[in-house]
Amino acid sequence: MTPGGTSSGAPGVVVVTGVGRYLGAHVAARLAADPRIERVIGVDAPDSGTEFTDLLDRVERIRVDGASLGGLLADLDVDAVVHLALVTSPDPQHGGRSGMKDQNVIGSMQMLAACQRAPRLRKLVVRSSTAAYGVSFRDPAVFTEETEPREVPRGGFGRDILDLEGYVRGFRRRRSDVTATVLRFAPFIGSTADTTLTRYFSQPFVPTVFGRDPRLQFLHFDDALEVLHRSIVEDHPGTYNVAGPGVLSLSQAIRRAGRVAVPVLEPGLSGAAAMARTMGFGRYGLDQVDLFVHGRVVDTSRLEQEYGFTPRSTAEAFEDFIRAHHGGVVVTRDQLAAAEQLVLDGIRQVRSAVRERSS
Repeated sequence: MTPGGTSSGAPGVVVVTGVGRYLGAHVAARLAADPRIERVIGVDAPDSGTEFTDLLDRVERIRVDGASLGGLLADLDVDAVVHLALVTSPDPQHGGRSGMKDQNVIGSMQMLAACQRAPRLRKLVVRSSTAAYGVSFRDPAVFTEETEPREVPRGGFGRDILDLEGYVRGFRRRRSDVTATVLRFAPFIGSTADTTLTRYFSQPFVPTVFGRDPRLQFLHFDDALEVLHRSIVEDHPGTYNVAGPGVLSLSQAIRRAGRVAVPVLEPGLSGAAAMARTMGFGRYGLDQVDLFVHGRVVDTSRLEQEYGFTPRSTAEAFEDFIRAHHGGVVVTRDQLAAAEQLVLDGIRQVRSAVRERSS
């Protein structure tokens, strides 16, 4: 038993959603290796891939759409559900923002409706994000779990998270017999994580906003797995910020990674996001853009007290990422030319705006 929580025995049958993704696959595999848990069932969409088949060799994998999930949970006599099937940024190949919202909002509604009808269910663990706090120039220096967002998040993922947490609050009222845990994760990083953030810092030239140096917090991927595992085998009702203690400024992180910052003279990070796409380094949603402009720091004392566990610091998590990725990216001449051109375009846009205001 951990401080502040109770340990009433690990659940017999656990369902993990989103096992076709990196986090869901690793959580399901870790639970399946726990001898206290009798059965782990991984649920994903019918069109999910086979990327993690080897990792999931001890997990019963079921491909089913959200509308069929209710009957499945009841038939399987499920004791616990871990909901990880979230999309953090829009993917044009999977419906863009519309497909992302279907997955995050509609899919979560269907999952919670299925949980409500599962008679044996006694535990629900939901992945959330510190993106729920949004970003604003009026934000506090540190967010606690009780802090309300000053503004509705601009990004789709942040808005989806607010909707999801609202649905979980409704579920708690209807099923007070179920221990519901909501985990607001900081961005993942580490030696094995493959996320928008790790791809951002893996670029040889890292786009930033001129004059902005936000404070950032990271969470080591292995510590995220540990907190999720404890949330299943122990009882920790409530909502928790999950992040590595301490902060790094964006400039510190770029220097430690041995990369070169490319300041963009343009409001927001839209120009930097365009630069990253041009250079072939993934996609960035408004949630990531705002994070790189404003930053975000959360208080984790509730997690540490309740779980009796402190994740490794933000700096330690970032160092692990650096050790694994050092020297892993080489910029090409075409990519460098594209970066230089976008910086020059940004300077010309600012000069043009200044001339128009002064005329």
